[in-house]
Amino acid sequence: MAETPLPEALLALAGRYGVVPDYWGFDGSHRQVAEGTLVAVLAALGVDASSPERVEVALTNAEDEVWRRMLPPVLVVRAGAGGSVAVHVDDGAPVDAWVELEAESGGGRRDLAHLDVYVPPRTVDGRQVGRATLEIPADLPLGWHTIVAESGATTARCTLVVTPARLTLPVGLDERRAIGLMAQLYSVRSAQSWGLGDLADLRDLAWSAARRASADFVLINPLHAAEPAPPMTPSPYLPSSRRFVNPVYLRVEDIPETAYLPTAERTLVEWQAEAARPLSADAGPIDRDAVWTAKKVALEVVYAAPRSAARQARFDAFRAEQGQGLEDFATWCALTEHFDGERWPPECHDRASDAVRALRTELADRVTFHCWLQWVADEQLAAAQRAALEGGMRLGIMHDLAVGVHPEGADAWAMSDVFAHGVAVGAPPDMYNQQGQDWSQPPWRPDALARVAYAPYRDMLRTVLRHAGAIRIDHIIGLFRLWWIPEGRGAQAGAYVRYDHEALIGILCLEAERAGAVVIGEDLGTFEPWVRDYLVDRGILGTSVLWFEREGDDFRPPEHYRRLALATVTTHDLPPTAGYLAGEHVELRERLGLLTEPVEKVRADAWAERRQLLDLLGRRGLVGADPSERQVVEAMHRLLLASPAVLVGVSLPDAVGERRAQNQPGTDTEYPNWKVPLADSAQRLVTLDELFDHPRLRSLVAALRR
Repeated sequence: MAETPLPEALLALAGRYGVVPDYWGFDGSHRQVAEGTLVAVLAALGVDASSPERVEVALTNAEDEVWRRMLPPVLVVRAGAGGSVAVHVDDGAPVDAWVELEAESGGGRRDLAHLDVYVPPRTVDGRQVGRATLEIPADLPLGWHTIVAESGATTARCTLVVTPARLTLPVGLDERRAIGLMAQLYSVRSAQSWGLGDLADLRDLAWSAARRASADFVLINPLHAAEPAPPMTPSPYLPSSRRFVNPVYLRVEDIPETAYLPTAERTLVEWQAEAARPLSADAGPIDRDAVWTAKKVALEVVYAAPRSAARQARFDAFRAEQGQGLEDFATWCALTEHFDGERWPPECHDRASDAVRALRTELADRVTFHCWLQWVADEQLAAAQRAALEGGMRLGIMHDLAVGVHPEGADAWAMSDVFAHGVAVGAPPDMYNQQGQDWSQPPWRPDALARVAYAPYRDMLRTVLRHAGAIRIDHIIGLFRLWWIPEGRGAQAGAYVRYDHEALIGILCLEAERAGAVVIGEDLGTFEPWVRDYLVDRGILGTSVLWFEREGDDFRPPEHYRRLALATVTTHDLPPTAGYLAGEHVELRERLGLLTEPVEKVRADAWAERRQLLDLLGRRGLVGADPSERQVVEAMHRLLLASPAVLVGVSLPDAVGERRAQNQPGTDTEYPNWKVPLADSAQRLVTLDELFDHPRLRSLVAALRR
């Protein structure tokens, strides 16, 4: 049956706010978004489209709003390209404008010239408004500048962001590719860990990987902050805050004040360590709550110890540098502890309320404690990156940026005005998740981000990039468009909302350029073909996963892979390669009820795919007639070296023969997602202390060196 056409006015309004009324499914079918979905998504953007009359009012108001502002809130341009900016003043009134350059770019002022562009005036709110068009010079330096416009007694300001036209690869990466490890840090534990891999383990992992495996980087899971009190959300991709760090990763003994504790206080710390360290030998799911319960007690003891004048000054400087964002995050942590699982009073959901202001004062010491945790985490992250580079890595730590945040977390509370309400981010059905996905994360509102000149986005990037040689952007397509799912509807009943990708990608490039970091975008899944070309044009690497690299009905020859890419055999959302080869991903999904096709067909397809792979490896002389599992895994990684990809990543579970998946998409408590400790093919735990002597890892390293 033919679909009923959507009203033209509703389509125009949706287009005005970047809501896409149709999309192409993974099966090639063209699908129209339901009218009710469009109305619900527009409501989440603050637009009432509940009747034809309200749609017309919203259309007129959207156009008038542009003319009400003297300057737009933000303008993002590429270096060398220049541009223009519209200034709205009383019709016929003169206007002067200039750019104030930021201090980091040398400071100074540049006057803006008028362009000969005539636009008819518009009557807005009974006022005749004219538009002047001013030229943005093409030779402005990179940075965050300010456009100032004056007309009579009225002055307006606009943030001007000049971004790199293209990121360039670090010196040497053009001539010689970088090979690195990929690890879920919490799963990589040592004899000194408190039940979970921590930042000291990261430091040692990076140094050892450089020295003993010739690795140039180590990609880790997001270290974003979670809840400050149990229960702690296990998924690193559903954080409380993307800007700040989860202090569960701290190594207590590495905080300088720990060494000078009096005997009684030192005993308290040692008691907690004695309770937590045995967890590292537990083969069962990682218990973050037990780890954090012990570690938090110890950290509170160390926090209470006196700091030297210099150490205190450094903490104060860090707190001042991080500004209001850190204070709000720490306040949310203190409030979460204060209410201790009880429902928050309605007034406390507003960070600017009198109630929150009073609690900031009452809980000042707890706020300071949570600021301090971020400071010591920053110090330990710096030490890890320093050790990676000293070990010989060319890039060092590659941090991962999750696509969103927990709907009841710190970011959603502190920045409520830039998040959309009544919707969640997810993904439409695809061949691996045929029911679609609801990630339960609130999306940023594109219009609200622009209103605040992308400051929350910039600040988040700066924190993650502080001690990074590279950054992986999970679901980078989300900087172009996101699948918004209205509350109460299934993941299939969503719509794409477009973002200003030129602004978001440009700012990403600017902050990465200033940090000296490589950017990798996870560009898997459903997306528009031109997106990859755009990312290449901006110097952002893509992601090539062997299992997903197909040409027609067969595997794509590695010579046909992209050059600007991180090439890997697998990802954290798939079983390790040994498990995939054994078809365990099919059996797991069948047990969990995630299949939408008969299990026999899915199983047959998986074995056919395996046969294709073995045929490819055999034709290239990488395996013999009856290869072992280890030989196949090594051959698959050697196959990647035939690609032109500038980065090749080796999953740590693949390196030791692990079969269990870290995450099974589409599940929550049905599977121990993000809780699986590193083990080998016999399910024997592999600690960091023995990792680089493990026979499977040594054999894989030797195979990659051949």
